[in-house]
Amino acid sequence: MADSVRILKVEPVTHDVRRFTVEKPQGFRFEPGQATLVSLDKPEWQKEKRPFTFTSLNEWPELEFTIKIYPDHAGVTDQLGKLQAGDEIVIRKPWGTIQYKGPGYFIAGGAGVTPFIAILRQLHKDGRLAGNTLLFSNKTNRDIILRDEFEAMDGLRCVFTVTDEPDPALESRRIDRRFLEEKITDRSKRFYVCGPDQMVADIKGHLQALGARADSVVFEE
Repeated sequence: MADSVRILKVEPVTHDVRRFTVEKPQGFRFEPGQATLVSLDKPEWQKEKRPFTFTSLNEWPELEFTIKIYPDHAGVTDQLGKLQAGDEIVIRKPWGTIQYKGPGYFIAGGAGVTPFIAILRQLHKDGRLAGNTLLFSNKTNRDIILRDEFEAMDGLRCVFTVTDEPDPALESRRIDRRFLEEKITDRSKRFYVCGPDQMVADIKGHLQALGARADSVVFEE
């Protein structure tokens, strides 16, 4: 199943991340945390499919994607960065393995936070955020996606850290074993991990070394 949908709005989120609001096909539904394969509705790009997570909620009248643009890669996101309202993209059926299974720690690196956005928004709407923590690593302060929104979510504990630029208001280090040991106060909870492949592999190893159960770690495969 593939649907060509029109872009309704394109807005900046950070210096290199954009919010795409697009038409929602009738009856289209997904689970928070799920993604879809997206391609440009242009003959030369239709076979180039890339996964992007829905950051909207099912009750919203439109679909939303929050996408980091890589203009130096000359690929799909570079092309997406050139699109405007009125242009079209192709989406397909939802898929994904990151599902909310109970309170825990959402551990993200950069654009890896996108699968968590709809999950946290849904929990916030339902008043079920208590007991959840977001550990979010970025290169610099200006790279942090939706910082203001996350900090305004009642019940969500936020810990932001930057690795390439000291910031007196934030942690300034990587999410390594020592960081996790300090920030995780309840190792019986769930752990939701998403980011660059090496970061995810490292964090999984650190969590296991700290005694987290293998079935308590949720990541996108």
